[in-house]
Amino acid sequence: MAALSGLGPRTRRVVYGALPPEEVAAELAFTARVDRAHLVMLVERGLVDPDAARALLKLITELTETEFAALAGRPAPRGVYLMYEGYLIERLGADVGGVLHTGRSRNDLKATTTALDLRAWSLDFVEQVARLQGVLLSRARAHRAVVMPVHTHFQAAMPITYGYYLLGVAHAVGRELRSFRAAVSELDTCPLGAAAVAGTDLPIDPARTAALLGFSGTTSHALDSLASRDTPLRLLAAAASLAVVLSRAATDLQLWSSAEFGFVTFPDRLVGGSSAMPQKRNAFLLEHVRAKAGRAIGSWAGAAATVKSAPFTNSIEVGTESVAEIRAGLAATAESVALCQVLLAGAVPVPGRMAERVATGFTAATSIANRLVRSGTAFRTAHEVVGDAVRAAVASGSSELPGLDEGRTPAELVEAQRYGGGPGAFDLPFDQALADWSAHREWCRAKHSALDDAASALDEATRTAALAAGS
Repeated sequence: MAALSGLGPRTRRVVYGALPPEEVAAELAFTARVDRAHLVMLVERGLVDPDAARALLKLITELTETEFAALAGRPAPRGVYLMYEGYLIERLGADVGGVLHTGRSRNDLKATTTALDLRAWSLDFVEQVARLQGVLLSRARAHRAVVMPVHTHFQAAMPITYGYYLLGVAHAVGRELRSFRAAVSELDTCPLGAAAVAGTDLPIDPARTAALLGFSGTTSHALDSLASRDTPLRLLAAAASLAVVLSRAATDLQLWSSAEFGFVTFPDRLVGGSSAMPQKRNAFLLEHVRAKAGRAIGSWAGAAATVKSAPFTNSIEVGTESVAEIRAGLAATAESVALCQVLLAGAVPVPGRMAERVATGFTAATSIANRLVRSGTAFRTAHEVVGDAVRAAVASGSSELPGLDEGRTPAELVEAQRYGGGPGAFDLPFDQALADWSAHREWCRAKHSALDDAASALDEATRTAALAAGS
């Protein structure tokens, strides 16, 4: 430790960072919450004198309520936590401030605060993604009758509706959110109690601290709790997968908003001009959405590469460097979600242009072939007959198929596509996606309620521990 205290300013910044005061306060807020739960448990187990605990709890509460203003500008040659603990010792003396770390280590403390931080971030993220899913469902219902061509290989293929397209994206978003929630469930295990790497011989009660901090369980293997950061990696993997879905939708919208397609327009607030070309209306926010998927994927690769080949124990590569990469990727995905909320809410379809392309893109060809099948023609034969007719029409510059015209409007063709999850059966997948959205919202409500209950229990336990002093 003496060697670390002699590190120069530049080296300290490399090792410990140079967090602005607001980020220091945010980090210490989680630390203080863990400290309160830990002190309550230590008093209940008879490991810390109640009077010492009362003094510590009072000072920790004072620091929390002032957003740790007393620590602003203090040197942190060995990191933020030891600076904070040093302040407690300065104020209360080693016999009081020095008992806080009884039965634990910076290792399990950091793993716990990381879990608390990610849990809070994840709950907000799920709420924001559910909000995006709600936007998609609202727009899907509003535009369920706006007929447009769906493309395969960038070629007009069959008639669908814009609402049906948005509903498909909503299904994908909901599925990715379920995967993310599955990863979040692993944050319900509290690492506190693992101590430095192999638990402790002091008779602590990790289940008590876990409950006070809102975790549903506690670690059963100290080494695994400190060696692994697989849960944050899974969180990022699920988030990156969602970012990929959003990037694909952004690609469609950017293509459709071009003059060549003209399927979609955006209000002025969501487009940008050119510094040199006055006619341009660039949907540049969509490019940010596309790029952020790459940032999320790169962050996962960087974090995984940092953990790769690290010894299976507590290490800087795992607990510090990889987590920094993970946070960057999660932030990029959250930004993508925020952008997509306004972009998908603001996108306005152009029904006339969509209908024109449905009519001129031979999108009824498959339906015509199927009509021949119903009259007894083998599908491959019907396929060739219609294909020959399309080629002849293209060669003559026509979009008509004499003798083979479907006789149904594009809307009627869409309505007929009721099988296999087609757009004619809109209501069932819409109701399924709506139920999925409701389940995500209920999950958020239940999480908030459980965390509020834990916070109230911690406040009450803190008061009880303080009142026990001197009795």
